[in-house]
Amino acid sequence: MKHNESIGCSVADCKYHCKEDDYCTLDKIKVGTHESSPKSVECTDCQSFELH
Repeated sequence: MKHNESIGCSVADCKYHCKEDDYCTLDKIKVGTHESSPKSVECTDCQSFELH
């Protein structure tokens, strides 16, 4: 599966994770937040995640 070298990813449980290395296979991802006023990296989420 071809990966996108612009999107690194270490979430192996995601449907779009490249199985050969730590990259995403999508052309682009959507990043969002679950906080009203995010102040740290833990407040952000990859909203393109899908469990495989």
